[in-house]
Amino acid sequence: MKDLRIVFMGTPDFAVATLKTLVENEYNIVGVITAPDKQAGRGRKLNESAVKKYAIENDLNILQPTNLKSESFLDELKALKANLQIVVAFRMLPKVVWQMPEYGTFNLHASLLPNYRGAAPINWAIINGETKTGVSTFFIDEKIDTGEMIFQKEIDIDLEENAGRLHDKLMAIGSELVLNTVASIEKGEVETKPQVDTEDIKTAYKLNRDNCKINWEDSIDNIYNLIRGLSPYPAAWCTLINGNDKLDVKLYKVEKEIDSHSKEIGSIISTKKELKVVVSNGYIIIKEIKLPGKRMMDVKSLLNGYTFETNAKML
Repeated sequence: MKDLRIVFMGTPDFAVATLKTLVENEYNIVGVITAPDKQAGRGRKLNESAVKKYAIENDLNILQPTNLKSESFLDELKALKANLQIVVAFRMLPKVVWQMPEYGTFNLHASLLPNYRGAAPINWAIINGETKTGVSTFFIDEKIDTGEMIFQKEIDIDLEENAGRLHDKLMAIGSELVLNTVASIEKGEVETKPQVDTEDIKTAYKLNRDNCKINWEDSIDNIYNLIRGLSPYPAAWCTLINGNDKLDVKLYKVEKEIDSHSKEIGSIISTKKELKVVVSNGYIIIKEIKLPGKRMMDVKSLLNGYTFETNAKML
């Protein structure tokens, strides 16, 4: 058995689950590297990462470098004498960092690699209508998410599942996959295989305002998948035209209704209890929505205080 000295790198809640699993299984975490504190909110208070908060609660040594290539950080990292580094939802590492430990640096990625390399694998799997996804561990190399594969675990994506629920499922099974990976390295039994690139590999592009906008001319399935794939964050959006109102709204939960019709695409049908948008082969029924400056609400609460005119539409 190898005597492991582990440096853990991560920032959001997704990474905390893995760090917690390692701590609870009594692995020697000699350092935790996370993002620097950031100002947030109206008061511009410094906001600590989820990983930092957990590390403080468990008395773990914390490093928050602004520059991963700086001599001062590299000296601090070397001083930890780690022989294994684990990365979960952090940032791209320079070679001088990932090649430092004896047993390498491996990453947990929330997809079945080589598909969905990139920044938002959970979202894009749902947006693209996948029925399966999973988690992968691999040793880091010079490129993004391309290194030698260690383990994978596959799960089904439910037809009504949104990105938030899938995130939580992958977070749980990902922490167990990391545990299995560490145990394999500890025993000297780890075996890897190269990722095989093909022409039809799908990419998990960074989310931005443009690719989060709803195209109401698209198919009903594509619109439905986009909305659930971006819920609860960052949320799909569109522009509501209602009389003199021109509002950018976010949609969090919808249902779809298949139907043949000759109505105008994007037009809104509203009753006292229901709000739906006309699409090419049916309707998108809105269940949860957020107007600018308002909190997210269910559509019945919206309809109690907001009236849609007969020519209202979504763009």
